[in-house]
Amino acid sequence: MKTLNLTWHHIRRSPFQSLAAFFSIAVSFFILNFFILTNRGLSNVLNYFETKPEITIFLKDGLDQNTVESVQKELASYPGIKEIRFISKEKAFSLYKEMNKDNPSLTETVTASILPASFEVSAYNPKILEVIAQNYSAKNEIVDEIVYQKDIISSLLNWTKIVRRSGISLILISVAITFMMIFTLMGMKINNRRDEIKTSRLLGASKFYVKKPFLTEGLIYGISGASTGFLLSFLLFYYFKNPVNNFFQPITFISAPGIYELVLFSAELCLGILIGLTASWLGAKRYIKW
Repeated sequence: MKTLNLTWHHIRRSPFQSLAAFFSIAVSFFILNFFILTNRGLSNVLNYFETKPEITIFLKDGLDQNTVESVQKELASYPGIKEIRFISKEKAFSLYKEMNKDNPSLTETVTASILPASFEVSAYNPKILEVIAQNYSAKNEIVDEIVYQKDIISSLLNWTKIVRRSGISLILISVAITFMMIFTLMGMKINNRRDEIKTSRLLGASKFYVKKPFLTEGLIYGISGASTGFLLSFLLFYYFKNPVNNFFQPITFISAPGIYELVLFSAELCLGILIGLTASWLGAKRYIKW
């Protein structure tokens, strides 16, 4: 209790420096947690597309029924085909109207005749879809366009790499700034209490005894900053849960809170304690030499 009272006295004597250390840790953990939760959502999106391999082959206008049936039989001859769905012009128009039922202006000038018929092909093995995409991309006389989710997956992977690299860079920079700020802050506070510490040492106090208030102060910064950063990012993320999940339907980008968040909070709290204690211990070790 005496150590806590002394630590609180140290914090109150330099409130602006203490707030700067607290906010630097809070911002670092806000960025860390926001990055982790965003990365989790992107992983859900990638898993969705990777487990639902599909290719859409849009047909040229004016093809007769025999040609369409021939294309369907040829597609069915590929090994590992899971399902082949033929979307006629009328069906495509019906789906288009359903997708835009809340915006009638988009359906007023659209008719079934201007929408292409298509085949939607899903397979158990995505490699089969690559073969189909390559074979049919050359059949310009019957195929108008091919949409293959491999392109989507590749784009998502690129964006995921960018997010991960940017997030890791921001985290490393913010943690380094936080570490140096606590380290420097402890050095300033120790220098301000140089005479007080020397007197305590002359009276028989151990080095650990005079370092303990500074270590406790770093511990408080680590716990309070990590908790605040986690809580703010958690509340912000889950405040926008419904609109974000609606945007990514049918994929759940933000999952309901559960054990994952509890484990994540525990891990970040331990990391905050580690940063606060390590920075304050190194600062005390560097400046308390008497």
